[in-house]
Amino acid sequence: MSARMYAYVACVFVVVFYAGNILVGATLSDLPPFTVSFFRVVLAAVLLLPLGWRSAWENRTTFRRHVGPLLLLTITGVAFFNTFIYAALHFTSAANVSVLEAVIPVATAVLSAWLLRERLRLVQWIGVLISLAGAIWVIRGGAEAGLTEWNLGDLIMVGAIVCWAVYSIAVKRYLHLFPEYGALLVMCLLGVLLLSPFVTAEWLRGGIPEALGHGSVWAGLAYLGVFPAFIALLLYNRAVATLGASQAAVFLNFLPVVTMLGAYVFLGEQITLAQVLGAGLVITGVLLTTRTARRTPRGQPSRQ
Repeated sequence: MSARMYAYVACVFVVVFYAGNILVGATLSDLPPFTVSFFRVVLAAVLLLPLGWRSAWENRTTFRRHVGPLLLLTITGVAFFNTFIYAALHFTSAANVSVLEAVIPVATAVLSAWLLRERLRLVQWIGVLISLAGAIWVIRGGAEAGLTEWNLGDLIMVGAIVCWAVYSIAVKRYLHLFPEYGALLVMCLLGVLLLSPFVTAEWLRGGIPEALGHGSVWAGLAYLGVFPAFIALLLYNRAVATLGASQAAVFLNFLPVVTMLGAYVFLGEQITLAQVLGAGLVITGVLLTTRTARRTPRGQPSRQ
């Protein structure tokens, strides 16, 4: 399997795991958002400890030297991206969250063109627009629905969009400075430290959540810690190194489709004709956008 094909397959799994992140996150709405994010990152750190501790220790000088980029990666990709998602799920539907995540490739492409000088052909920009239009069509139920029905959860998702777009750029620009597993472990440990005061504030305000006494809640948190927080992040970082930030992020346009299929299978929700048509647009747009991009300009890293 070629490196690019491996990256495409990795992106598919990333989308599946992140769709599960939304669906499972919706079932954990009894927990406040920082609490969910905190335990998610704690579990990921535990999993990474045997894989990354030696690498992290041997490269501790590198981490200290590049603490700024490391904190940027941690804040955007580990700590606050998913916190925004879990907060949004308190006010809006899982479908809304998934389609708003599909805006991320547009934001990433714009930032990549500006900061990394990545070039997308016209057909790829058209693909981004088509897949985005399909995602909007899916969530709004077709042409007869309005596009201005924003609520607090939709607005909170803007924070998630910005976080992941910035994270994607930071991965391409800085992650090659660090050892793979060591970097993920350090980022998770820093994420625990960053989230701790926010969790403390949540518990001081509302008490320790009673839901933490339920086994099903811990099963959900375990899924979040293993698949989206650990495996998906590792796969996404490798895909960005091969494809570039804008092409890897465009796969997130599949999120509305996968999330709605998951809701149909696991939650018994019905799929409408508008959702099927929107899914077709999303897939068409992704196929167009993932066509081979122009070569990265000289001086920019092509892999990490």
